[in-house]
Parts: sequence; structure tokens; C-alpha cells
Amino acid sequence: MKADEMDKFEKKFGYKATELRVAVDALAIFVHKDCPLDEISVENAMKVFSVAGPDMTWGDLGVTNEEFKSKPIGLYGRNSASGTYGFFKEHILEKKDYKATVKEQPGSSGVVSSIAADKFGMGYSGIGYATADVKALKVIAKGGKKAVAATAENAYSGEYPIGRFLLIYVNHNAKTGLDPLRAEFIKMIYSKQGQEIVVKDGYFPLPGKIEQEELAK
Repeated sequence: MKADEMDKFEKKFGYKATELRVAVDALAIFVHKDCPLDEISVENAMKVFSVAGPDMTWGDLGVTNEEFKSKPIGLYGRNSASGTYGFFKEHILEKKDYKATVKEQPGSSGVVSSIAADKFGMGYSGIGYATADVKALKVIAKGGKKAVAATAENAYSGEYPIGRFLLIYVNHNAKTGLDPLRAEFIKMIYSKQGQEIVVKDGYFPLPGKIEQEELAK
């Protein structure tokens, strides 16, 4: 939820919405499976997607392959209603605007399928949307040197620079408690069954310690 959405909720109900972490995601920067690039720095990703950076070719990212090096990078992303759009803008673009050439897609699967169909494309999406036709670049944190893969281990440790929690929000009045149906649904989220759904959808399950913290809320 955005800050103004939280404020509106609190104004209406007199208490804050309860934020619950339900899964771990690694936001991935995808390229076509045949692209010779394997890693990208946060600084270069900002140049590629932000209006603060120039129009770029693959050669500007160090690609020497003759087929790629002089080709412009085709850009794909989410639309402004998406939380992924906002997260990428905050953590990669430093809140600067996207280039006008970014082709906005209504869903993450649309971003991935667009890159799969465009050999010279690059875009961002949750790692859960990865297919065999694209690859996720390793990412070098700002000021860092090590390229880190978008794996569960690296997302948990915080080493992957654009990992995040996936969230839900609950209207929970501490004075009256939750109604039984919603309480059971929340218990299911943190059960083995619930976290197996997280894995099935391509995301990473929560560590047990975090599950207990969320249930305590």
C-alpha cells in the first residue's frame, strides 16, 4: 500500500491496516535466452531504464557480439498501477521517471513474453514469471563488484539487491479480533499447504521465524 492509501485507511477505520509478509520474491531483470549479457550493475540498469540515462545499445553494456553490440535495447516494464513498477522505480531508478520508450505491459507475464519474442529486449518482473525463453541477469549492487543471482538463498540473505517481500493487508481491529473465516485463511497462508502454493507459483517460501512473526500480528 502507498503511504496515502495507508492514511486513508486509518482515517476511515481509526487504526492502521495490518501488513503481512506472505512470500519472498527476487525482482529479476530479464533478457532473451540468446542474449550474450549475463550480468548488469544497478547503475547501468538505471541508465538503461531511466530518463536520466541516454538511449543505449547493447555495446554500451559491454556486449561485443556483432549481432547485438550496435542494436538498441528494447525496453519492457509494468504499468504505473503495478507495485512492481513502483518498486523498480524506487530501488533501481532512484525515483526518477522511466524512459518514454519503455513498453508498458498490464501484467508481469506480458513483460516476459515480450522479451521472449524480442531478441534485443530487456525488462523487469518477479522471478516467478521466468520461462525457458528468457534469462535473469545477475545483478551487481550499487557500488559493488560481485554479480549476484536471483536465487532464494541470495534473496533471504539480502545479498541480491532487488529482493522483496510480497505482502497482503488485513483490516484487523485488535479490540474485536478477526472473524473466524479470515483467521483460518491467514493460518492457511503460513501453513505447509499455503507455502507450497508460494513455491508452485515460482516464489520463495518464508523462513519459519518470519511466519511466526506474521502470525503474532
